[in-house]
Amino acid sequence: MSASTPTSPRFWLSGQRHAEQDHFFRQALEDQGWQEGDDQHWQAAWVTGMPPKAAFRLTSPERRMNHIPGNAALTVKSRLHESLSALRARVARHFGAEHPHTQRLDFFPRAYEMPHDYPALVEDAEAHPEKRWILKPTNASKGQGVRVLRDPQAAPLSPNWLVQEYIGNPHTIRGHKYVLRLYMLIAGIDPLRIYLYRQGFAKLASAPWDPDDVDNVYSQLTNPDINARNQEAEVPVEFIDLDRYRTWLREQGHDDEALFAQLDDLAALTALSGVEAMRARSREAGADPRGCYELIGLDCLVDDTLKPWILECNLSPSLGVCAAPEHGGVVEARVKESLVRDTLALTGHGTAAPETFDAEALAAERDRAGGFAPLYPSSDGRFMPFIGLPSLSDYRLRATDEPPALAFQAHNVSELIEDERLALYHHDSGHYYQLNDSAALIWLLISEGESVEAILAHLQAASGPGVTRTQLENDLWATLQPWWQSGLLAPMDRIDTALEPPTPKRDIPTTWRGALHFDDRVWPLTAPSGPVADRLTASLAALLSRAHGSASEETLHILESASGYCLTNDTRVIRSRLHVDDVLPALAQYCLGQTTRPGHLVLDVTLLSQGNQHIVCLLPTREASSALATLNAVAATHGLSLSRGARLALDTPDVLAPLNLPVAATEDSLGTPTHAVPGRCGGLLWLDADTTETTDAPLAALDVLGQLLPFSLEEQNRLSPEALTALQHLSQSAVSARFALTEFDAIGQWLSQTSLLPSSRAAV
Repeated sequence: MSASTPTSPRFWLSGQRHAEQDHFFRQALEDQGWQEGDDQHWQAAWVTGMPPKAAFRLTSPERRMNHIPGNAALTVKSRLHESLSALRARVARHFGAEHPHTQRLDFFPRAYEMPHDYPALVEDAEAHPEKRWILKPTNASKGQGVRVLRDPQAAPLSPNWLVQEYIGNPHTIRGHKYVLRLYMLIAGIDPLRIYLYRQGFAKLASAPWDPDDVDNVYSQLTNPDINARNQEAEVPVEFIDLDRYRTWLREQGHDDEALFAQLDDLAALTALSGVEAMRARSREAGADPRGCYELIGLDCLVDDTLKPWILECNLSPSLGVCAAPEHGGVVEARVKESLVRDTLALTGHGTAAPETFDAEALAAERDRAGGFAPLYPSSDGRFMPFIGLPSLSDYRLRATDEPPALAFQAHNVSELIEDERLALYHHDSGHYYQLNDSAALIWLLISEGESVEAILAHLQAASGPGVTRTQLENDLWATLQPWWQSGLLAPMDRIDTALEPPTPKRDIPTTWRGALHFDDRVWPLTAPSGPVADRLTASLAALLSRAHGSASEETLHILESASGYCLTNDTRVIRSRLHVDDVLPALAQYCLGQTTRPGHLVLDVTLLSQGNQHIVCLLPTREASSALATLNAVAATHGLSLSRGARLALDTPDVLAPLNLPVAATEDSLGTPTHAVPGRCGGLLWLDADTTETTDAPLAALDVLGQLLPFSLEEQNRLSPEALTALQHLSQSAVSARFALTEFDAIGQWLSQTSLLPSSRAAV
């Protein structure tokens, strides 16, 4: 009877991917005799994107998955910013905002997640007009949807968008902006081990850097999928490997060692910011930490002072060859092939992970690291201030040299003693703890400045010979972890013991109050102080008073919301999802709707006026701000007033009574203050975003009526037969014309043909 043939180890390939994502992985394992399996039969899983949740429950010391649950804390752009911000806030709370530890975390740009951070973005943009901003989808790849924002206040008020401060002073290579692609490997989270590959790439933009050409994606963005579409570029996609990049830096007189030391620090601190989320999610998913690792593509921009900034962490970084052979593709392929082989070797594919990952296992892992350089754990303890309390597995893992002693001190805690009992009250969180004898001893030793090692020795002496060190460590960590997580403990080397509690991420704005006087009514009005209130007071100056009005009048509130701003009264939301520039139009629209009277129509239109002569202007719903800017320029050139709203008496439909609400034409310019009086309608001017040619011939009355109807308000918000007749009369009797938004000269010439402008004033 012949012996059975041993079963070859199997790999599983999955995810939404191109074959190029699997090529090097497949090649490396097949060279070692591995065969392809399926989602149930595998010892090595290589998934592009995230695998099904059930797959994580199959991980084990013998079954390796190339992902860690909870990696979104790093690989989703908004979550990355949250993770790094939380780490920096904790370090600043312990050491102070100006401490070198806190300054080490100054490597990620400010970012705002839409829509709930929109008001904070508006405040930042108003306070720092010199800043530029870039819009990114929070969970997309290959540069999809990324663009520079000319106006951050126009950011989308919908989920899954991030507005990030744009680094406007990039270092360049031959005049081209570039981003460094680095490869970070989180080899395991229990205990944590972090490595950075010593090879990678500088990815160049295909067009020369031009800070003023913000709409040119080939100048502003470096993503190869975008730049590959640049048909005018001689080299659309160019990769420079890090060896050549470092040589070039030295030739330019730069200190490449200093830059890459900063990059090492940046990578390790970035990973540390997300590790607790990955540990928590791994426990929830039932994943075995010994069978999970993560290869992340770090994109870092280097500014013109040679300071690196992290832009994003890429899940399942591209392993296809992007550049042409003569533009770095040969080296790109060689680097990516070595990267995959070294990843598989370091993570121990084909062998079982040790039950206990100790110093010996760490040394063995580093021996097979290939091109990966170890970042954490570090023998010099340089990351200890950012970890605070390491996990027990991290604490047990010792590097070659003993790290500095781990010690803590109380943070904003009052001790309450009765007889021999001890209780603690934490002033920041309001938590109250009554301690048993063991916990009380631990707390008293911490208060005396004892290190963890010294506390363990005290516990050993108090417990007697029958208790092992492992048991004592488990008990000690079970006590310390909730104290640390709740904020009762701070590092021993913090700068002082009386730091103020952390300030909120953003101060809540105070409330501005005023009263809007309009059409013989008074609306008490509130708004957040800052950009919104500033716009209201500037635009409505002639209609506002500081008196808040009587309690019996309807009060209008402009509020911050989870989706921008909203307009409410005392009982309901009137309008929501408002950009800052939408607030005044929404307020005006509501007030106009409240001014209807029997026998009259209210028209929510823009008027160009001169005394008692008026032109009704119909604006597009799209590009309304551009249309208003055009009208504002026309009004300024010809000495006309620009206002919003008019009342039309049903029995005299040729006469308009302006309501004289101001019109905000652009962010920096307001329509001319109005003093228009009731008078004849001299024409209907239709500005159309889709019209490319001037159409100054009279328009069909039914077309004009169709444009007027949505802006016509009567009591009960529906039109009576009499109102429709009056509106039809206005459409038929007034001279009408249709122009594109850019037809400034043609609009002026047409106005000269109406009674609104004397011909002597029509020239532009």
